[in-house]
Amino acid sequence: MWQASLFFALLFQTASMQTAPPLGGVWTLNRAASEVPREIGFNAEWLQQQPSGDSGATAPSGSGGGGRRRGGGGGGGGRSGNAPYGMPRESFDEAQRTQFLTGEARNPPARLTIVDAGSTITLTTELGQSRTLHPTGHDEAIEVGGVTLIETTKRDADKVVVSYSVTKDRLVRYTLTPSTNPARLVVDIEFLDHGNGDKAKLVYDGGVGSETADAPAAGGTPAGSSGLPASRPAEATPPGTDTRPGAELRGLKAIGILVEQFGPEAQSCGLNHDTVESALAKKLTDAGFVVQRNSDEDTYLYVNVQTSTVGAGTCVSRYDAFLYTHAAATLSYRQQPALVQVSLIHRGGIGSSGPAAHGPAVTRALEGYVDIMATSIRDANK
Repeated sequence: MWQASLFFALLFQTASMQTAPPLGGVWTLNRAASEVPREIGFNAEWLQQQPSGDSGATAPSGSGGGGRRRGGGGGGGGRSGNAPYGMPRESFDEAQRTQFLTGEARNPPARLTIVDAGSTITLTTELGQSRTLHPTGHDEAIEVGGVTLIETTKRDADKVVVSYSVTKDRLVRYTLTPSTNPARLVVDIEFLDHGNGDKAKLVYDGGVGSETADAPAAGGTPAGSSGLPASRPAEATPPGTDTRPGAELRGLKAIGILVEQFGPEAQSCGLNHDTVESALAKKLTDAGFVVQRNSDEDTYLYVNVQTSTVGAGTCVSRYDAFLYTHAAATLSYRQQPALVQVSLIHRGGIGSSGPAAHGPAVTRALEGYVDIMATSIRDANK
């Protein structure tokens, strides 16, 4: 009897696996269908501790907080014997995990390649960043971008649930739900603090395609939109236009470079303007380009880094690299061509680390972006 029950259970499980929508494949982010709050993350636990010596009193909601809600990195203050309301101290590792997972949710990958081998699930972004998960339901430590994450992956029917632990009561949960008609992957994100928190939804379409427009903001218009019509109807492509993929990169041999000056916090976190500029200029020179520093004429690489410190001195940077050029274009609201700035390639990310390692880590990330740009230009010119 026991053997028969086991047989039918295995038979049912096998049938379920055969009919479940496939998770593996290439998925392209559909921003228009996605919903990502601009400040998704954990609430800062400002003034929530009870004052010492009075177990019945609590801090009034919002008092002294200045209206700031999001913690991002949290902590750092700890309890002090002189402060009646202390903020819970967050460890360095917890601050790192919080910052990394918050940045990842706010800036999701534009393209995901997933290989589902049953016992392992490998996710790779368009930047070549990869992580391998094991759907066993057990905690596992993995290292991503220099940050150690504690994750648990399990299957729930046709879904895959990935949970990242930040602290005992803080959890970031990803629920991946694939569908076949149409081919689509929905990723629900939850920032759970004692079981409650912010939510977001990412929608990925199957196949390699162009990333769609920005997702609607809370007011219903796309983020960054003025509320005006996006553009006039597309016109026929003029005769002689090169429509091959990467055509805009063909013939590119000289690139200027312009790195914005770093602020005091970036400098205190080990970022040096000349060091970063020299490293990126060398990458471009080694790739065979003629490089002109501190130049934004014609086609140039523009780099911007914004740095802040959180928690117990953790450095957090948002870094972006743009390959810009200029072109004459007839805009939808003009009759005559105008000289406009065109973004050919953009790569960006968020990283957090201690001050000693932060400068080199951000520099390496930017060097990786320049390598990607150089490879794209080289491939377009084959």
